[in-house]
Parts: sequence; C-alpha cells; structure tokens
Amino acid sequence: MATYQNYVMAQSLEEAYALNQKKSSVIVAGNMWLRMCGLRRQTAIDLSGLGLDRVEETEDAFVIGAMTPLRALETHDALNRETGGAFAAALAPIVGTQLRNTATLGGSVYSRFGFSDVSTLLLALDAAVVLHHRGEVPLAVYQQEPWDRDILTHVRIPKGVRAGIVSVRQSKTDIPTLVCAAAMEPGGVRLVMGARPARAMIAAEGVDPDAPTAVFEEITQRVPLGGNLRASEAYRRKVAPVLLQRAARACVEGNHDD
Repeated sequence: MATYQNYVMAQSLEEAYALNQKKSSVIVAGNMWLRMCGLRRQTAIDLSGLGLDRVEETEDAFVIGAMTPLRALETHDALNRETGGAFAAALAPIVGTQLRNTATLGGSVYSRFGFSDVSTLLLALDAAVVLHHRGEVPLAVYQQEPWDRDILTHVRIPKGVRAGIVSVRQSKTDIPTLVCAAAMEPGGVRLVMGARPARAMIAAEGVDPDAPTAVFEEITQRVPLGGNLRASEAYRRKVAPVLLQRAARACVEGNHDD
C-alpha cells in the first residue's frame, strides 16, 4: 500500500509541475497500480481538477487528456469508428470495468508498463505524447526514455489509421502474456509487440498484411523476447508470429471476437 504525507489537488499545471520537481512528490493519476507498490512519498499530486479527463476531436487527430479513464476510450464511438474498433478490443480485457473506470490513459503511458496493452496500441497508431515542459514528443521516442519529472498532459492520435490488436492471457482478465498490434501505413502495416515481457516496441514496418506466416516468423526472430512467471521466451517466440499475423488481419478486417 502506498502512503503519502500530503495530498495536493493541483490548481494549475504550473503548480503541479513545480511540486513534481521534488523527488519526494509523485503524480497519482488514477492511483490504481501505484497504490499497490508500497511507495512512500511526501506529497501526492492530483491532476483531476485540471480538465484533463476528456477526448477532444480536431480535424486531423484525437487529443486525449492524461486523466481520461480507460473505460471512456473503450466506449468512445468516434475513436473506435476511426480505428476499426481497436480501442474496445485493446481495453476490454484489462482486469474489469471498475478498474477501467478509474485507471487513466496518462498513468499507463507515463509508467511504460512492460505489460501495457494501451502503449502497444498507441505505438502502432503512431501516437505522440504532449508534455507540459517539453511539448510534443513521439511516443516511439518517449516509450524508450527513462522516467522524468515532466508532466504528461495529453496523448495525440492521428486520424485515418485503422489498427488491430490481439493478445494471449493466462485468464480472461489477467495482464497479457504477449500482446501484438498492427496499424495501416503507406506500403503495409506497422507491427508492435508488447509484454515481451518489456516495454512495447515496433517490430517491423511496411509489412504486407497478407504475407505468409514465414514473414511473421522472421520478424519475431528480430525482436528481443524474454521469460517471466507468465511464460518462457520459447513460448513467446512460438505464439508471436501467430499473434502478429492475426493483428495484421484485424487491422484490415476490423477487430472482432473469435
């Protein structure tokens, strides 16, 4: 259980940023995973009063506030229509509705969880993060950086990109043993692999979604994989080509239940 000495409801991003420069402070986001890690900090900073809990649609992108619950993305009609149902497919298996009503987009993205379905899908969609101090940064860059004390305020997702995502789990609501996503791009699909068990990474780009299985097997061999309590490296290497191929097909055909 995490413990904090002070709880601050930030009145502005400037206040939150200043407070967060101290190592004794932490942004709590939805406080779902954080509260279970035994963390001890002087100050917990809450961003829920700053209007960062909504999805804004522009002419060419969806701009999503960091405090937006995962459930809001799972059920967002325009977002799912634009991506071929990818958000509903990616988020529905995560634990349960109660958690998804509280867990936030920003909490998932900032934490760079190795098991994150969210980051895997966003990386396929060529998303970018918007930081209070640094401004906009491609997620592909941000995903590989160490944690810092800037504040993630939004995630920007370009329009016009269909995606597919599939995963394998030990049980229906468990975190994924392996998750693969694909998104359309000029010349083919971008393939992303998460729960490797490490941070999601782009596995390949410009792949023909109708390519034979051997192509997906060759891609898998280039991706660093490992083992943990959920599965061995050998198991992940066995199932990865199948998941990559299914994700590529879902990208073209739309996400659906088997």
